[in-house]
Amino acid sequence: MTELEKLQAQLRACRHCEGMLEPRPVVHGNPGAPILQVSQAPGKKVHETGIPFNDASGRRLRQDWYQISDAQFYDPDLFYITSMGHCYPGKGKTGDKKPPRCCFDLWTRREIELKPGTRMMLVIGREAASRLFPKREFTELVFQDQEYDGIPCYVLPHPSPLNVRWFRMHPEFETQRMPVIREKLHQVLREAGQTGSGSDKVDSEGASADR
Repeated sequence: MTELEKLQAQLRACRHCEGMLEPRPVVHGNPGAPILQVSQAPGKKVHETGIPFNDASGRRLRQDWYQISDAQFYDPDLFYITSMGHCYPGKGKTGDKKPPRCCFDLWTRREIELKPGTRMMLVIGREAASRLFPKREFTELVFQDQEYDGIPCYVLPHPSPLNVRWFRMHPEFETQRMPVIREKLHQVLREAGQTGSGSDKVDSEGASADR
């Protein structure tokens, strides 16, 4: 068992925030997966199913942006999927609450540090970006290639249908920036023996994704 697998076992048993929320840590991916995706926290549907990004946001991410199949996205040998918070943080006034800082400090930071063989990081949403790149302007992070601990890193806005204002202000993301990121992703998939093609997509159902 690798150090990361030991950490995953401890994470699955975590009850650190039991007094604040119902614990059900979402853990997905094998240590050798070349793609590390980091987002904010599980949504309610993810909390119920244990499947990350299984809603309209996830379909947009996989089908429109990544242009890969569900089978590729959920292959634990290809994608290691984690987030700033591993449990659903509950509803706030204008959406889901932000994840507690302790989850990143206890688990996510160590997952990233212990994970071997990461070829590419994909950071989804403003909350995750602000934790990994503090004091950096979000839109600037999106439109420039980044590195995190020497790993090529690409920051994406959250694909939620509610994220209308940002996309209205930055239509060039989907027309200019995302094709560049997608080609980088497909290159990693090709090197892993995958096609990087979304032609064999499997439709998945759901109503809430990682935020």
